[in-house]
Amino acid sequence: MKHFTLKTALSAILALTLTACAGAGGTSEPAATAASDGEKKVYKVAIVKQLDHASLDEIANAIASELDALAEKNGVVIEYGDIYSGQNDQTTLQQIGSQAIADGVDVIIPIATLAAQTMTAAAADTKTPIVYAAISDPEAAELTGIDYVTGTSDALNTKVIMDMMFVQNPDIKSVGLLYSKSEANSAKPIEEAKEYLKNEKGIEPVEATGNTNDEVIQAASSLIGQGVDAIFTPTDNVVMAAELSIAADFAAAGIPHYAGADSFVRNGAFATCGVNYSELGRKTADYAYEVLVNGGKGSLDDYYLMDGGIVTVNTETAETLGLDYSALSAFGQLAEVVTTED
Repeated sequence: MKHFTLKTALSAILALTLTACAGAGGTSEPAATAASDGEKKVYKVAIVKQLDHASLDEIANAIASELDALAEKNGVVIEYGDIYSGQNDQTTLQQIGSQAIADGVDVIIPIATLAAQTMTAAAADTKTPIVYAAISDPEAAELTGIDYVTGTSDALNTKVIMDMMFVQNPDIKSVGLLYSKSEANSAKPIEEAKEYLKNEKGIEPVEATGNTNDEVIQAASSLIGQGVDAIFTPTDNVVMAAELSIAADFAAAGIPHYAGADSFVRNGAFATCGVNYSELGRKTADYAYEVLVNGGKGSLDDYYLMDGGIVTVNTETAETLGLDYSALSAFGQLAEVVTTED
């Protein structure tokens, strides 16, 4: 796999904040060229994470690996350079987007909602194709109906996770909802969780929010102090970034944390039922390759909704909680993991 480097015109602040990790076609001319080594076709791709954490890292790595495999299989060169992080800062993301457009990339692959929205805006004039990854609600994020935008959705089946909670513990009396109000991914599933708890179980949920690591840790402590029986977090990037810091405290307090993605569980949450992010990354790369070879979105849908049905349980957390989780296998294929920092 060959790599390209973004032009040095990036500002000093961008250079300090960027971190490297290791839809119809528009009006602009494609940047693909013939390579000198064997006259292979060369495509330029920019992969942009909204921020650094296990979920987005897993997706980005899967995208890069699949692009490598597709390039080898099809006899082309796909240059994707460093995988950039916007550090959850819109200004930084705007700088990355502007530079990617200036460098004439053929496709931009943003990961998570703010990154996708910012890259879509950056490409508004050139119509550079955008193939996003892991957008929980593309309609609400206003990423549908745009002829140069497509991607993959990890929309959460909130009801299934709520059902899992009550199968695991039918005697739940209090449920905490831990999320960030700044996360577009969280809005819909939190409302769904509230509706479920109030209407189906007669439970008034206990909400706790935070927009930074420290605020999430404080919110988690508040839920522990209020003695909730279980906690739910959707695919919330802000909470995910703090999961390693809060998971052990939840487990020690005897409170199972149910989350929206397997990466939370790998960082110590108890369980989830949802999308495999490595599979999502591979599907996103497949979509991006189709856009590359066809010169645009073509016949692709506005987005591809990933299948769920994988129940991921952290066995170390389950042991600390003293829980037999065998009944959760009724909700899908059971995957057992242990806590890692990846």
